[in-house]
Amino acid sequence: MLRNALFIARKDLKYSLRQRETILWTFIMPIIFFYFIGTITGGMGNAGGSSTTRIALETGQNAGFLAEELSERLEALDFTVSEPESEETFAAASRRLSIPADFTDTVLAGQQVTLQYHAADSSGLGGDFDEIRLQRAIYTLIADMIVATEHGEALSTESFQRVEDLPRFLTLEVSRAGKRKKIPNGFEQAIPGTMVMFTLLVLLSSGAVLLVVERRQGLLRRLASSPMSRGSVVLGKWGGKVVLGLIQIAFAMLAGTLIFKMDWGPEWPMLLLVLAAWASLCASLGMLLGCLARSEGQAVGL
Repeated sequence: MLRNALFIARKDLKYSLRQRETILWTFIMPIIFFYFIGTITGGMGNAGGSSTTRIALETGQNAGFLAEELSERLEALDFTVSEPESEETFAAASRRLSIPADFTDTVLAGQQVTLQYHAADSSGLGGDFDEIRLQRAIYTLIADMIVATEHGEALSTESFQRVEDLPRFLTLEVSRAGKRKKIPNGFEQAIPGTMVMFTLLVLLSSGAVLLVVERRQGLLRRLASSPMSRGSVVLGKWGGKVVLGLIQIAFAMLAGTLIFKMDWGPEWPMLLLVLAAWASLCASLGMLLGCLARSEGQAVGL
């Protein structure tokens, strides 16, 4: 039984790999999607997970030391602060913050000051996160001003330094559960997601369509009339699809590692076990759809 199943699996796999559609969606399209989706969601330079965000800071004349204090708090919250040399450069920045003239004097006089922030891509969770960090920098500056002036002394750079040197009686320690310390983005998110999507796509579509074609052309009847048992035929058809899925996963992992510098983490045995189970599930679903469909169009539609 096993020898017959291996024979059928080998023939099915050889036939599938000769199809242009299988080659296109197994070896070519995943690479294109890796690059396209990975570039949009983070890019090659961000595959390592750098979380700093660039922000252009424009300070008006006589902005004073409060503008410098605000800049330091932005950098402490993973903003990369730059001061453009010209208005054109400032206007071209994707994130920019304008501090008005006489900023420090106006604040010390107790008058309201409006800071203008503009982001070209402010939609989504990333834009919301940047706004939260910006507001946190401003509120931290206000809180330090209150503490620094608590004893009636004049506000200055030295008073902010004394606040910084005060002992912290209340601290908050934040940590993430699990071993991974950062959220995958860029290619680290695009490659695994695209890989499992294309495995599902190829094994369901090609597996179901080929089974419908073989039934329509009478190939399954010929196999049923051979000395092979039905269990051998089913196991061989399923095994050929599983091996095709494993080849697809192995190629995607190799390409992601060599071309896009993908880091798969330390848990290799568990990762391979999950991916092998995923290929087996997709192969099973493909055969199930092939049994339910009565035409190639129905198989693709299902």
